[in-house]
Amino acid sequence: MFDAELHAISAGNLDTLSAQIRSWLAEDIGTGDVTSWATIPAGTLAKAVIHVKESGIIAGIPIARLVFHVVDPSLTFRALVSDGQAAAKGTVLAEVEGSAHSLLTGERLALNLLQRLSGIATKTHAYVEALGGLPVRLADTRKTTPGHRLLEKYAVRVGGGSNHRFGLYDAVMIKDNHIKGSGGISSAVAAARAIIPHTMKIEVETESLQQVEEALASGADIIMLDNMTHELMREAVRQIRSHAPHVIIEASGGVRLDTVRDIAECGVDVISVGGLTYSFESLDISLDLNEKKGGPSA
Repeated sequence: MFDAELHAISAGNLDTLSAQIRSWLAEDIGTGDVTSWATIPAGTLAKAVIHVKESGIIAGIPIARLVFHVVDPSLTFRALVSDGQAAAKGTVLAEVEGSAHSLLTGERLALNLLQRLSGIATKTHAYVEALGGLPVRLADTRKTTPGHRLLEKYAVRVGGGSNHRFGLYDAVMIKDNHIKGSGGISSAVAAARAIIPHTMKIEVETESLQQVEEALASGADIIMLDNMTHELMREAVRQIRSHAPHVIIEASGGVRLDTVRDIAECGVDVISVGGLTYSFESLDISLDLNEKKGGPSA
């Protein structure tokens, strides 16, 4: 089950995820956890309890488990909640047992990841709840923390959202600077269509009805309505639906929790929100170690 959970997070690239965790641990540990070695006798055994100090949606339990496994494979990690579960303040998320030194060495990285991912999942869930009952998909963007995109996009899925493209390589997304650099939407779409495989979609960012018309005429697969007023967005949706009902319509730019439902009611298919992964608040999660259980001094 553990391996299945991790493969779901890492899209099958478990080696990459493990290597990242080793790198992050090395950054924190350096030549060793001097405080633990100086204050706690070698061989001391302990049990740690991970608990949440505010309510939220939990994400990252398998990642925390992997962190402790990489630190010390002999540690026993017992998850008491699953990713995607709502946890009230005070809920115990997991128990970890074994070497006190190992527990404290892995503590900060495990908590950092668990807190951040749970914060993203909690924020995403709030947006999804605001969209309740409407046929619209909430998506993230590429506005992620460098090195953490895989995990942050996973947390969006845990919160009930969807992933936009993962990088520059998996879809054509023609934005304002591409339009300027290529001489217009039509020329940009034509140039892209000439070189990409037939399985890849082309999305065009538009800011006006004139650009929407040009994107339609060029045969774009997805049209993004960027930073439009609700009135302008509704008219753009009407035009796209009347001329090309198969085209996917995405709204983006300045979307907030208090405006996301109004935007959805304009008739779009997808709403992308960069803030899901760049302006969230980490969930407050803590690890408490019990008194030593054994070892040379017990």
